[in-house]
Amino acid sequence: MLKLREDRTSTATLLILITLAYLFSISLRFIWVNEFSTQPQFHWNNELMISNNDGYAFAEGGRDILQGHHEANDLSPVETAISQLTALLAKIIPVSFETLILYMPAFLGSLIVIPLILIGRALNQTTMGFIAALIGSIANSYYNRTMTGYYDTDMLNIVFPVLEMYTLILALTHQRNRYLIPITISIALYQWWYPQAYTLDSALFLMIIGFTLLFDRKNIYFYKIALFILIGILSLPMLTKIAMAVALFALFHFQKERSEKVFWYLFAGVLAVYFFTGGLDPVWFRLKIYFFTTGGENTITSSLHYYNVMSTVREAGEIPFTIFAERISGHTVTFIFACIGYLLALIAYRPLLVTLPLVGLGFIAMFAGLRFTIYAVPMMAIGFAYLLMFSTQRIEKSWLRTLSLILLTGAAIYPNYVHIREYMTPTVLTDQEVVALNELGKIASREDYVVTWWDYGYPVRYYSDVKTWIDGGKHSGDVNYPASFVLTAQDSLSAAHMMRLYTEYTERGFSDTNKTANDFETMITKEGFKDPNDFISSLSLPEYKTPKKTRDVYLFLPLRMMEIFPTVSLFSNLDLTGKEKRPSPFFYTSRMIQDVGQSIELGQGISIVKATSTLKMGSQNIPIKAFYQVGYDPDHRLKINKQMFGSDGLTVIYMASYGQFLVVDDYYFNSAYIQMFVFEQYDKNLFQPVVLSPLTKIYKLKI
Repeated sequence: MLKLREDRTSTATLLILITLAYLFSISLRFIWVNEFSTQPQFHWNNELMISNNDGYAFAEGGRDILQGHHEANDLSPVETAISQLTALLAKIIPVSFETLILYMPAFLGSLIVIPLILIGRALNQTTMGFIAALIGSIANSYYNRTMTGYYDTDMLNIVFPVLEMYTLILALTHQRNRYLIPITISIALYQWWYPQAYTLDSALFLMIIGFTLLFDRKNIYFYKIALFILIGILSLPMLTKIAMAVALFALFHFQKERSEKVFWYLFAGVLAVYFFTGGLDPVWFRLKIYFFTTGGENTITSSLHYYNVMSTVREAGEIPFTIFAERISGHTVTFIFACIGYLLALIAYRPLLVTLPLVGLGFIAMFAGLRFTIYAVPMMAIGFAYLLMFSTQRIEKSWLRTLSLILLTGAAIYPNYVHIREYMTPTVLTDQEVVALNELGKIASREDYVVTWWDYGYPVRYYSDVKTWIDGGKHSGDVNYPASFVLTAQDSLSAAHMMRLYTEYTERGFSDTNKTANDFETMITKEGFKDPNDFISSLSLPEYKTPKKTRDVYLFLPLRMMEIFPTVSLFSNLDLTGKEKRPSPFFYTSRMIQDVGQSIELGQGISIVKATSTLKMGSQNIPIKAFYQVGYDPDHRLKINKQMFGSDGLTVIYMASYGQFLVVDDYYFNSAYIQMFVFEQYDKNLFQPVVLSPLTKIYKLKI
């Protein structure tokens, strides 16, 4: 017999266990706070900053809701649930906005303990639910996305589906009409919070249908569950769906005989509304993004060839099994035990079968990317907890059984605790970078644009209150190309022309409801070119006439872009027609420097041979074309020392103030980013410096 001895607890005990698990979860999330609280570079407005780029988008939305306005076409997500909830809490809770967005993930993410313990309670296994709550609330993947400072939708993205699981298990266990409405409410809340949940909830609907056909096809209550799931999924306002659920409940409860006669007509009607309001289209859309998107250069709803951003996103790639297991359960051994326990629990408690879509979504992380592992965490925690309870239930002495549970639970928690101690993710920006953006915000208007890479789009918009070309949600190949082109432009004129052109066409694109091409291709056509390469070549011509200026444009160049600059270049170092494959330029940066006398070791088998002024790369010797030493003097003025060695080879740049070496070819050396950030070299007829600090350079376009 796989079922455990029933573990009934009073309501008071249940509340105590929930409180203990909740406080445990929150307390571990303060380890990060304690680590960074004494480091002033991570603070702004007397509070630690957040550690998630995307969080700044929702913070922008919340800020704009509180202000009561935002600019047209600024992409501020004021309609998102997280921004609306943040604005509401900001009006209620007497803390600063920065404090609120910092701690919301910890306090809301820790709510996961409630549905986990309640699932245990629904199965008369409250202790099992409590153990699962302790483990699941701090498992690597779940902690990473709900830690203090990780302000994002993830703070409730798992809480709501696990709440769905609880309402379904409760309904399947008791089979009473009063448990139907909570199903719709939990699903409607999840859809409101995270519209992408449509796919998971649709799978849940199919799961219930399969469950019914497999185990009890004549039981109409199971079909009622499917109906109330379907109502929750509908692409209708949340209150409308809840009202439909209440109306149907009233019909089932007060008109039992009549409701049974018309049930299948009602079911067919709701199913028709489901297909009429979207059906499987959103599901197919998500599948195409994560499972049918290839890497490298490809055509993305366009006639031109762009570089696919998904090939550069680590979360969307395959991961090794050990990382997969550790992210779900903290350790490979724990994960294996959790899988065994989960399978046994499915056999023992049939209602747990409804959790299969959640686990399945988590397990596709093996080939779809580590971001999905978070979905498997709660149910694997239940699996491990079940195995512990099952393995210890035959211990007759209660004190020994309790001690065994404590020790084994502690053993499962420990690897996750070690991960938390070591996972010290810094804030997105440092205070000096924010100082620069704050200064820009005082100069620029809300209608002005800032050109930078998409990683920094949201923080720039939040701190400077401006517009951007690209950001964490808008970074397809066609919008990344012009940004990458500006940053890697081989001459200032090309960069300046692109900045003015794409800014004006981006803004025009918002009002062009009849356009059939993206803004970049529309721009090429409107500028009178058929061949994109001809257009690109023309940008370097002094006589090129750009559109009339309607707003200012700024170029944001942070030091931190140096780490990803080779990736940035991938998006424009290509032939838009797809006919030519361009060679990969050379870029190497290192802070792992060791002077061993005859050479300077730069790591990864690369060294500077002093006697011959050459670079040794493995078995190759490559001439050094030029050597630059760049650094700031005590008065914070940039000083450049230059040595020329020949006309061929690679250029070595020693950024003395950063303790960093760069080894680059001509492509990177001549790029706008290297010239304007490293050397502060710019065309005074085209650009005007706004901020020139060691960590951030901001230029204003003059044309």
